Amino acid sequence: MTEHANSTDVLVVGGGMAGLAGALALRENGANVTLVERAPEFGEVGAGLQMAPNASRVLQRWGLLEKALEIGVQPKHLVFRDAVTGEELTRQSLKGEFEERYGAPYVVIHRSDLHRVLLEGCEAAGVKLVNDVLVERVDTVGGRAIARTASGQDYEADVVIGADGLKSTLRPQVAQDQPVSSAYVAYRGTVPITAETPAADLEDVVVYLGPDCHLVQYPLRKGELLNTVAVFKSPSFERGEEQYGGVDELQAAYKDCVPAVQAALANLGTSIRWPMYDRDPIENWVAGRMVLMGDAAHPMLQYLAQGACQALEDAAVLQDVSAGTVFREDGINPTGWDEAIRTFNAARTERTARVQRTARVWGESWHVAGVARTLRNLLFKSRKDNDFQYNDWLYGQTGEGRPAAEAPGTQLASRASV
Repeated sequence: MTEHANSTDVLVVGGGMAGLAGALALRENGANVTLVERAPEFGEVGAGLQMAPNASRVLQRWGLLEKALEIGVQPKHLVFRDAVTGEELTRQSLKGEFEERYGAPYVVIHRSDLHRVLLEGCEAAGVKLVNDVLVERVDTVGGRAIARTASGQDYEADVVIGADGLKSTLRPQVAQDQPVSSAYVAYRGTVPITAETPAADLEDVVVYLGPDCHLVQYPLRKGELLNTVAVFKSPSFERGEEQYGGVDELQAAYKDCVPAVQAALANLGTSIRWPMYDRDPIENWVAGRMVLMGDAAHPMLQYLAQGACQALEDAAVLQDVSAGTVFREDGINPTGWDEAIRTFNAARTERTARVQRTARVWGESWHVAGVARTLRNLLFKSRKDNDFQYNDWLYGQTGEGRPAAEAPGTQLASRASV
């Protein structure tokens, strides 16, 4: 077929974390990569996120970890407390033995900062970045992918990476499903750290677990900001209202919590809230020469703090599987993409489905009341610091970006909300 004017080896659709990571990974393999983003400019909305070692190892691979560490924070511990009594339930040390075991640090970083690190990495590597492009579908014709856009200007590529998020326009080509409402919403906020900020809050990720609610706090930007996230079951969201005018629901959700938790609500921005959705796992992400990744493929609830982490893992595995099939010593073999994306799909679906399902169960365990709360607290308190049996399946490695053999048991020491 005749090559289109907008022709490239790889077209990435979506300029969020997943898209930038996928573009950078394949550019590093030697591909000519074009990334298109529907928004008029690149950026990331939100507050902080947590990067576990399975994600920071990928940044390390690309030479970007030091940049992330320059603007992020390496917390000393992850601490869980009961939001009603304030009692500490368990803690996980995140330095020393933890870092040695997993080969990379645990980092908390502002979303916009990590996005900028990846964006600058793409710019430096020579990824072509284009804004104001809405891709509506991808057709596979003559062994190449044709991305059809709303403006009528098509893009042609050997492969299209669909990284257009939770409400992906490309996912309907592989699954006729819809986002699943969790009934929970989040309010987020970052405030400057002052002399009145409790010193302990500047070193740790602290999670308060309450009935139908939880609250997370940790420092950002080298300890200049305190990030606060409040997540609770919302009656208005259960009625189908994504946004809600007042803050009465927020205050009511935390009325039985300790003063430290109630005081932290003042740190939140209340002009917008984030409704919490995921999707049920699917086994196929491939349609012709198009493959999904990131939230377009496997959106997950935030309780394991793995959304961005799994997107980075996706990119690392895509980089690996295409290295021998498409990008070879004797040059680029475009016919290898069929095998590469099938291998990628097979390598990632079971792993990401487990994270999606575990995040749901983990969230349920945080929000229990009554006898279930008593039993959960006893279970948490029975765990010893640096008991890694519950972490290894998520953070361990047999190679960059790939999971280790999975450890048995509940994910007791898993990660906190983003």
